Amino acid sequence: MEIVLGGLGALAALAVAWLVTGFRVVQQYERGVVFRLGRVSGAPRQPGPTLLIPFVDRLSKVNMQVITMPVPAQDGITRDNVSVRVDAVVYFRVIDPVRASVDVQNYGFAMSQVAQTSLRSIIGKSELDDLLSGREGLHRGLELMLESPAVGWGVHIDRVEIKDVALPESMKRSMSRQAEAERERRARVITADGEFQASAKLAEAARTMAETPSAMQLRLLQTVVEVAAEKNSTLVLPFPVELLRFFDSAAQQSAKAVAASEPQPQPQPQPEPEPEHEG
Repeated sequence: MEIVLGGLGALAALAVAWLVTGFRVVQQYERGVVFRLGRVSGAPRQPGPTLLIPFVDRLSKVNMQVITMPVPAQDGITRDNVSVRVDAVVYFRVIDPVRASVDVQNYGFAMSQVAQTSLRSIIGKSELDDLLSGREGLHRGLELMLESPAVGWGVHIDRVEIKDVALPESMKRSMSRQAEAERERRARVITADGEFQASAKLAEAARTMAETPSAMQLRLLQTVVEVAAEKNSTLVLPFPVELLRFFDSAAQQSAKAVAASEPQPQPQPQPEPEPEHEG
């Protein structure tokens, strides 16, 4: 009887050891791939407790969360022959844990290498203006370049973004001078346009005042009122240019009349030369 009880105790101990050895817990953000004697056994294990056959099964846990992978800065030359240094970031996640465990040795390292080579390739195909201002198209192109090998590894690319574009100091100075010249050009164009519009309005006002001469007098009186409203001790009264022209014309006519009324001096007769006598 004691032998039977001892055997049952040994079997119970073996059963407990088997349960302890084969008991595993898969987290909510993980999936478990079971390899039974080297081959994938069934579908991936879902989150929660799971039992394995000791010394037969091996559980490989695959993280299903979105992975943020920074791409190291890559040096390259753009299509318009500008040396730049560009870095990026890739957001991806595993959608097929079996392929991510079987078809690629380390999908994280593989994605990093593909991202670096793809970034260098996209630099050589793009111009500097595209890297600085047209990044949306570059993001889509880089995402397509990464998506092709990632599908075979059970990985889905969620998003790819270029973080920073480092330029040489000489290029920064050239771009600064270009931007300054562009701003100066716009300022001159705006000033010239304002002067043109002002001259057009002044010409229209001059034509209106020429048709109604009293408008000039009213404008003059309005200007005097505006100046006097400031309580200044000195009052500046504009003098009409037409009056100056009238005085100038009158002075010229008076000078001509005086010159016409004065007698003209008569020319004096010249004495005739005396004949010379021969000796």
